Amino acid sequence: MDMQSDFDRLLFFEHARKTAEAAYAKDPLDADNLTRWGGALLELSQFQTVPDSKKMILDAISKLEEALMVSPNRHDTLWCLGNAHTSHAFLTPDQDEAKEYFNKATLYFQQAVDEEPSNELYQKSLEVAAKVLLYHFFCQLMFAPRCLCFTWLVF
Repeated sequence: MDMQSDFDRLLFFEHARKTAEAAYAKDPLDADNLTRWGGALLELSQFQTVPDSKKMILDAISKLEEALMVSPNRHDTLWCLGNAHTSHAFLTPDQDEAKEYFNKATLYFQQAVDEEPSNELYQKSLEVAAKVLLYHFFCQLMFAPRCLCFTWLVF
């Protein structure tokens, strides 16, 4: 993606976030709005530093869980929660902690498939979630080669 596209996405999702925040003040029980707000926060998290991204993802999870309290079977909210937990897991270097987030993601993807079985995107998300922990492990190896080399030299 080019910088203009990234900037356009940033503006679009920031506008969506602000619109959802204003709508929440008028109707805090609007599950559709809470889902849009959580989704916007999740998209905006991609433009942040890792610590800020994690915080924004946790805010998104909070909004999405709030949406599920209002409407427990919303398949789009469940799917979005799966994505939020997956995103958080990839920003978590500790394998055991990341595994917890991946497991939560898998549960939400499964619930989304249960609610909307014909949705191919939900099915694919569930399928990929089963393989993602191994991918996370290899990503951690790739992004920390100096640490591993040092460890191998010490032992």
